[in-house]
Amino acid sequence: MDALLKTLLQSDEPAIRYRMLAHVMGCHPDSQDMREARQAIRQSPRIQALLAERDANGRLPYGAYHKWDGPHWVLTMLAEMGYPPGDESLRPLAEQVYSWLFSDKHIKRIKRVTIADRVRMCASMEGNAIYYLLSLGLADDRVNQLVQRLLDWQWPDGGWNCDKRPDVQHTSSFMETLIPLRGLAAYARHTGSAQARVGVEQAAEVFLKRRLYKRVRDGQVMDASFICLHYPCYWHYDILFGLKVMAEAGFITDPRCADALDLLESKRLPDGGFPAEKKYYRVTDQPVSGRSLVDWGGTSQQHLNPFVTTDALIVLKAAGRLPVP
Repeated sequence: MDALLKTLLQSDEPAIRYRMLAHVMGCHPDSQDMREARQAIRQSPRIQALLAERDANGRLPYGAYHKWDGPHWVLTMLAEMGYPPGDESLRPLAEQVYSWLFSDKHIKRIKRVTIADRVRMCASMEGNAIYYLLSLGLADDRVNQLVQRLLDWQWPDGGWNCDKRPDVQHTSSFMETLIPLRGLAAYARHTGSAQARVGVEQAAEVFLKRRLYKRVRDGQVMDASFICLHYPCYWHYDILFGLKVMAEAGFITDPRCADALDLLESKRLPDGGFPAEKKYYRVTDQPVSGRSLVDWGGTSQQHLNPFVTTDALIVLKAAGRLPVP
């Protein structure tokens, strides 16, 4: 473990160093190491690659949701990496997102998808936007409206679903519930909103009652992809992403997280790290859907992925399963 910690703390990726110092080693936010690591994130090659295609006005030449190089996903990854808040050069990207989510087209779509008294929307869109706009210091009163949307759309079981089949009336989607939960949890932390916190608690039950990956009726694995490790997950779900959000929302010590934590620990490699077993992106210069300008460490069954490993260590530390100060 000491060798692994040393490797990650000396990583040439500032985001790895910063997240390890902040969430594993527990360093004070005002310490010199923390300040230097976080400020270095701005100039890291990965951040520069994510932002490289901005035009003279600071905008990206894609629709906001274009996978995975549109403003929505670029801002998601900046927040994931711990990019420092308050950078006004990112404001044009935020405005691309706001324009999309408050466009007539998007609003009309909301009105069309109420079926059997349930709103069938991809709530992960609003949820992710809330998360990164708050994290990056780009939030304004429009974020309050996005939060209210999620609360208005929340299904009785606590989650959200975009499935438009009328017979799907009772069970929320893991894919469409985790990111809204994350966004509401961030909002509750930033604002102290009791209403948002109630929404968080209700949404968490969607996962906790299923031990984060098991069917209620028979305890079997819900989906094989849920128990594979990925980075980034984007809008997809896996147990590590689920555990990460449980930690952010304050539920990681709930006993119902134990099975997923055990499964995560079973994937530890001999060197103490964790692999990315599959991925949802491909690195290419061609502007196609699902393309990334950034290599996030690739996949392997034998070698650790530094981003997966950092997330896993953060989760295990929060759960009291990592023997470091």
